[in-house]
Amino acid sequence: MSDAGMSEGLAWATARGMGELSRRMGMEWVEFSLERCVATMPVEGNTQPVGLMHGGAYVVLGESLGSMAANLHAGPGRLAVGVDINATHTRSATSGVVTGVCTPLHLGRSMTVHEIVVSDDQGRRCSTIRITNMIKDAPAG
Repeated sequence: MSDAGMSEGLAWATARGMGELSRRMGMEWVEFSLERCVATMPVEGNTQPVGLMHGGAYVVLGESLGSMAANLHAGPGRLAVGVDINATHTRSATSGVVTGVCTPLHLGRSMTVHEIVVSDDQGRRCSTIRITNMIKDAPAG
């Protein structure tokens, strides 16, 4: 995708917003296009009581990226809604920032599947998330 296309995607995502939960967790867009979406999230404030990044926080980052990517693909007048998500956590971040990189596995007319890889500051994979979204007509009104 061209830089202009990437800029348009990022502008669309920024205008739409990530939602209140994502804001509370400190997520920030880095890159946004149909081919690749990237966001960061601080570890601090998103940990378990023992100081490890909470597995649910990885999933929130993954679902935020995958759902937004699916909605960009859906286009005007259509809406993508999550129907399945799973995650495998392979490492625990304890400080710094994690980065989620979302790429499409399937972009269909009625369904999308995205994979999100979340890595720590050293580039080590911490979690792999897969989300499936159903695309339907947006409600009138």
